[in-house]
Amino acid sequence: MDASLDSGSTRPDWVQANPSRIAASLARAVAKPSGGWWVLGASRSYRRSIRRRLKSTNTTDHGPWQEVVADQELVLWRPDADGPLLAASAVCPHMGAHLGEGRVVDGCLVCPWHGLALAEKGHGSWRTMPVYDDGVLTWVQLDPSAADALPAPILAKRPDVFLDGVIRRDATCEPADVIANRLDPWHGAHFHPYAFTGLRVIEERDDAIDLEVAYKVVGKYSVKVTARFETPDPRTIVMTIIDGEGTGSVVETHARLITSAGLGRPPRTAVIEATLATSDRHGFEHALKGAALARPLIKLSAARLWKDDAAYAERLHHLRAR
Repeated sequence: MDASLDSGSTRPDWVQANPSRIAASLARAVAKPSGGWWVLGASRSYRRSIRRRLKSTNTTDHGPWQEVVADQELVLWRPDADGPLLAASAVCPHMGAHLGEGRVVDGCLVCPWHGLALAEKGHGSWRTMPVYDDGVLTWVQLDPSAADALPAPILAKRPDVFLDGVIRRDATCEPADVIANRLDPWHGAHFHPYAFTGLRVIEERDDAIDLEVAYKVVGKYSVKVTARFETPDPRTIVMTIIDGEGTGSVVETHARLITSAGLGRPPRTAVIEATLATSDRHGFEHALKGAALARPLIKLSAARLWKDDAAYAERLHHLRAR
């Protein structure tokens, strides 16, 4: 560590939040390998919604999901309620219909234009893509034949027992703008005064930032913890509580490109954030049992922060594009 950085000093945050240093950290982050994997969303949503669909229609037919990942229209479906989640191009190999507007019938994806039934084995050059469920998030690999493709996503360390909540917010920016937001923890107490009462960076390294932060809980009551920010891949930044209440808890922020900038069109990025809360306090097991009630509170807190931080990321993109 360069002593000249004077981490943990009492210098003003606007001095410590050095733009060139943040840019250097961002450059190191985006240079890391991704293995070709992108986060789609919360695994729970893909597991439960199909059961609701089948129950509501009282048939085996159901509609697929639609997503756009890095400019590619994707369709996702399960052959049946307990089958694996499948992903493929949403462009029908016959005449280009959007397969997301079709139906899943007897395990096959049926084109809405001409009735072509597509199964997991593929059809001509049309093939399903690798999908990975890590227990909290679902990932897709667009091109498994790429030279830098990995058999699984690069995952950060997670607690063994946790209560999780996942949110998504779309923003008019690029994935790097989302990562840049998280590489600037100095803005926290200024930009989110309703959530933090204080924040102090205590150490900076090439691959991590450690800070002391006080989270508001109720009224004037706050909890101080030590947290670490790291970037395991170019589109993910992870905050781990390394000391204090909730040690081992993790917040994973994933930035997934929806569409890149085009003629007269700004880029769009999906911010998908998973909070995995844990505690060694007696009674945490009761919180796990009441996950259905606690999870919305976790998501509400994360969504409020990202209402602000999405504006931050969009501002970064706006200035760079202008």
